Amino acid sequence: MLKAVADRIIVKPDSENESKIILPENVMLTTNKGVVQSVGPLVKKIKCGDHIVFHPFDELQLPDKNLVVVREKSILALYDD
Repeated sequence: MLKAVADRIIVKPDSENESKIILPENVMLTTNKGVVQSVGPLVKKIKCGDHIVFHPFDELQLPDKNLVVVREKSILALYDD
């Protein structure tokens, strides 16, 4: 199991794009919503299981996994599932 460090958050992105805007195919493959899987010890406002919206250009895709890493400051909002 991966564990986040410092102010990092590991997120499992939502797989669907609910936007009604037509986007180029490469943009539609990314999402900026997901469920928090792990939080680092310096994270103050987010916990595992939270549904979040994060800045789409601040993510780091993890190889061989459907997970991304973002910093706490990249979290834009929490939402209810």
